[in-house]
Amino acid sequence: MVLVVLISCNQQPSIDHNAYLKELDQWHADRLSRLKDKNGWLALAGLFWLKEGSNTFGSDTSNRLVFPKDAPPFIGILELKDSTVYLQETFQPVLIDSVPASHVKLVHDMSGKQPTRMILGRYGWNIIKRGDRFGVRLRDFESPLLDSLKKVPIFETNEQYRVVADFKPFDVPEKQLVHTVIGTDAENTIPGVLTFRLNGKKYKLYPAAYDGEWSIVFGDQTNGEETYDAGRFLDIIAPDEHNKVIIDFNKAYNPPCAFTPYATCQLPHRSNILPVRIEAGEKAVHLVPGH
Repeated sequence: MVLVVLISCNQQPSIDHNAYLKELDQWHADRLSRLKDKNGWLALAGLFWLKEGSNTFGSDTSNRLVFPKDAPPFIGILELKDSTVYLQETFQPVLIDSVPASHVKLVHDMSGKQPTRMILGRYGWNIIKRGDRFGVRLRDFESPLLDSLKKVPIFETNEQYRVVADFKPFDVPEKQLVHTVIGTDAENTIPGVLTFRLNGKKYKLYPAAYDGEWSIVFGDQTNGEETYDAGRFLDIIAPDEHNKVIIDFNKAYNPPCAFTPYATCQLPHRSNILPVRIEAGEKAVHLVPGH
C-alpha cells in the first residue's frame, strides 16, 4: 500500500530499472541510425523555394535553383503552375521509381500521399509545401555529415523525468497556429491538455495529434545552453482508457533544424514553454555553424 501511494504522489509508473535503461540505449541507437541514413536529416543539402512559372535547376550559377557544385550544371526545369509542380523538362537522366522521367506532375509532401522522389547520381530531391509556398528539398546521399556525427549528446538517464500525465480532452479539438523557423505558420490540431507533476510542481503541455500520431514541441529553461535553443520534440502514445499518458522526457529529441539549416521545423507554442529545466533527453549538437 505504501508503494502505491509513493508512485501516485510522484506520478511515476513502476518499471524495471535495468530493462528501462536497455530500452533507452536501443532508442538512442535507433535514433542515431535514422539520422545517419541516406534519407535522414544529415543528408539534407539544400532547400530551394520555387517561383511561379519555370525554375531551371543544376549547379551552374545561371540556374534559378543552384544545386551543389558536384551536380551537373544543367539538370532540368521545374514548373510551378496554379499550386501544382511539374518536372517539365530534363537534360540529364533524372529517375523516378528507377525510370527516366520528364514532363511529370509531382506529388508534394503535404498531399497525404508519398511525395515524388527524383534521383540523379548522389542527389535526390522532392517537393515540399509550407503554407502557400512550394520548394525543393535536396539530399546528398554522400554528404560528409553522414560520417561526422558519432553520437548525439544526452543527459544522464533520470527516471524522475518519466511521468504519468492526466489528459483532459477538449469538447472539440482546437486549432493552434505555431511559427516555424522559416517564418511561416503551421496549424496543429490540439485534442486536449496534459497535466503532470515534476518535483512536486504542476505543469501543462498541449499535444498535437495527426493521423493517430501524438507529439509535443516544447521549450524549457535549458534551451540555448545545454539544449537546442529552439526547443525539442517528444513523441507520446495516445491516452489509455483512463486518460493517462506517459511522458518520458528521457526521449526528448532535437528537431531537424538542430542538424541542418535546410529543415522547416515548428517552434514551441508559448503555452508549451515550461518554466523549469528539463535535464533529460538530447542535448545540443554543433554540426552546422549557428546550430
